[in-house]
Amino acid sequence: MKVLYICTHNRCRSILCEAITNASQGNVEARSAGSQPEGEVHPLSLKYLAERGYNIQDLKSQSWDDFEDYAADLVVTVCDSAAGESCPVYFGQSLKVHWGLEDPSKVEGDDTAKAAAFNHTMNIIEKRVASLTELAEQNLDKEALKQALATLGAQ
Repeated sequence: MKVLYICTHNRCRSILCEAITNASQGNVEARSAGSQPEGEVHPLSLKYLAERGYNIQDLKSQSWDDFEDYAADLVVTVCDSAAGESCPVYFGQSLKVHWGLEDPSKVEGDDTAKAAAFNHTMNIIEKRVASLTELAEQNLDKEALKQALATLGAQ
């Protein structure tokens, strides 16, 4: 299953999802993109991913236009503003779901507060990705898969 995670700026939440998904054991491949990419990955995204042992080597902030030929089976929006945007027509065949996540890069305060926010978001993503990996192995029909993924996004 090919997954494309979408967030407006593609610098935090979608990047976290991409790295965590690609580290999962299963038949799921992930990329991430933004409708208005920032052009750089948030440094704390890289820091906390690396602290947990995730590969950060090839992570970069990219436009969803760069994925016209990617043919994602699943497009997952992870921020509310991206969920409200019209996706490019080339995502038309992809199953689309929304997994809203709080943006840990917006948390203000000391390093402890920021670490807690990133770790909380990453914990949620890890649980969702584990379930996604299991669902990918079940060969569900499109409607059953969409329902199961929407339920995951609400948790």
